[in-house]
Amino acid sequence: MKRRQLLKSLTLLPLAGGINNLSLQAEPAPAEDLYKELGIRTFINAAGTLTYMTGSIMQDKVLKAINSSVGKFCMLDELQDKVGEQIAKMTHAEAATITSGAYSAMTLGLAGVLTGLDMKKVGQLPNLDGMKSEVICQKAHKDAYTQAFLLTGCKIITVETREELEKAINEKTAMMHFLNIAVNGGKIKHEEWIEVGKKYNIPTSIDIAADVPPIENLWKFNDMGFDLVFLSGGKAVRAPQSTGYLMGRKHLIEAARLSAPPRAVTIGRGHKVNKEEILGAYVAIKNMIAMDHDKEWKKWEAGIALIENAVKSIDGITTKVTVNPLGNHTPSLRITWDDTKIKLSGHELRENLRNGNPSIEAGFSGLPIFKGQATPPKPGAKGGNSISITVWMMQPGEEKVVARRLREEFLERKAES
Repeated sequence: MKRRQLLKSLTLLPLAGGINNLSLQAEPAPAEDLYKELGIRTFINAAGTLTYMTGSIMQDKVLKAINSSVGKFCMLDELQDKVGEQIAKMTHAEAATITSGAYSAMTLGLAGVLTGLDMKKVGQLPNLDGMKSEVICQKAHKDAYTQAFLLTGCKIITVETREELEKAINEKTAMMHFLNIAVNGGKIKHEEWIEVGKKYNIPTSIDIAADVPPIENLWKFNDMGFDLVFLSGGKAVRAPQSTGYLMGRKHLIEAARLSAPPRAVTIGRGHKVNKEEILGAYVAIKNMIAMDHDKEWKKWEAGIALIENAVKSIDGITTKVTVNPLGNHTPSLRITWDDTKIKLSGHELRENLRNGNPSIEAGFSGLPIFKGQATPPKPGAKGGNSISITVWMMQPGEEKVVARRLREEFLERKAES
């Protein structure tokens, strides 16, 4: 290289380095807000882990697990094997697998009971020729979600007493199902339900979809002796909303997986869970077990107290803090008011919160009313002057916004009265 060319090239080096340094120090591009781009309303969740509100927000560790696993392939069955082994250890089950929600766990779990490891039967469902065809549950335990069992071709048989239960058991009985949140509505309790199942060699299942916390429920029902346990991932566990956990006896979980992806020509082919969701669900439940639950509970109590203190001094307002002993076991604030002092219906308040800025979804709000749906309830209807607030799905600081907005709404209507 000639001297002039060399000098020219050397004079360019600091400039190039400077450009590189500037590019490294540049401000990062703002995160893409797809909700804003699409015109989708987002809101503060003061209602809880409701599916129509997209359940819960995933833990940071879950998001990291998902992002870190995106760029690699693995065999789906091997992933379910390894993740299932770890979850089974954590939950005191013989085996476990990740499903596409608790509803999916119910369908796949029953499918496993019906078919065992017989692949011919697996491909035959929901044609039940040569298989059992009935699931028994207590009348109080039959809810919308038992529809998951009908997808296998089975019928639901309801009973109320132990005598009725034992009479209902026959050669067609495939499984006995229990709904944990309805335990107080039925005459037969957990232990007795399991006892009858063992007596007649009928598998027992339990739906605990929204029943964590308390954390002990992750293993309580496996320890108790239920053969299958169904749990949602997208609620308090804060796994991906589209995941669930099927836990229980090893031979039943193995059989259930034969109706699940990656196998085709099965009733569960549409119940896909991708690798990122499976790993996210694994990290979520592991992280939930490890967290400081006393600290979390105190945080919820503090948030509820802040909101309660903001409104309870207003004339005509009554507040009460309750904790559901079964599903959604977290502190909840019920606010009621004298509608002769505060001219406001519960529906109006919920709609005002929903349509405010920021938008807030409170308990008992129901789905937003769209064209063609039923008209809003009239003042004086059930829950007409009350509202329910929870804080466990709020992001830090949102409890202050909710407290302020509630106080504003009550004081405005009080002034008008």
